[in-house]
Amino acid sequence: MKVLTVNLGRPTPSAHSDANNGLTGIGKQPADGAVHVTDPGPKGSGGSGLSGDAVCDLRHHGGTDQAVYAYAREELDAWEKQLGRPLPNGAFGENLTTLGVTVSHARIGERWRIGDELVLEVTSGRIPCRTFAGHLGERGWVKRFTREGATGAYLRVVEPGTIRSGDPVEVVHVPDHDITTALEFRATTTERELLPRLLDAGEALHTETLRAARAYVAKHGAPTAP
Repeated sequence: MKVLTVNLGRPTPSAHSDANNGLTGIGKQPADGAVHVTDPGPKGSGGSGLSGDAVCDLRHHGGTDQAVYAYAREELDAWEKQLGRPLPNGAFGENLTTLGVTVSHARIGERWRIGDELVLEVTSGRIPCRTFAGHLGERGWVKRFTREGATGAYLRVVEPGTIRSGDPVEVVHVPDHDITTALEFRATTTERELLPRLLDAGEALHTETLRAARAYVAKHGAPTAP
């Protein structure tokens, strides 16, 4: 298991950006050399966890729970076949393009050590947005990506460190629940009745997801055991 490339984005004008400045950092390219990764701080003020990576809309992107975005090369390869076009590393705006890592079905709270120092923790799947769809230029992309459910994973920084393309990935902690990024994604998009199940992942959940799950239970009650 390893990181094929560490990808960084620069602010670029886009007609599809929801940012007030009309910029996006979704077009990411593999970095040359080492990249330092730290907790960027709360969403709304903190951007990317990777030094040199642009986050242009702080309302919806970046922050502690979305400090790093990972996507598997295997899933990019599958999309290449479906779309009939090449998808280079970074094509989905991912910071880390991985090989041999279970990303879209990683458990919430799972921890990865990358290189010698960095430790990341899985928080959620990625919800597709207008900027993502415009970046790819695929008609009906948001619905298609949602239906496929290969979301990749957002991660928070547990221990900061420096990484580079080719670094090994080691899964150093797997929680004892069964809440995966794929399940979290379904619960927050098309199957909200699943939200109570997410509480099994506890504080490891993305803060916004945890809040939504608690609100759902407060309104509808916890499901009755069969």
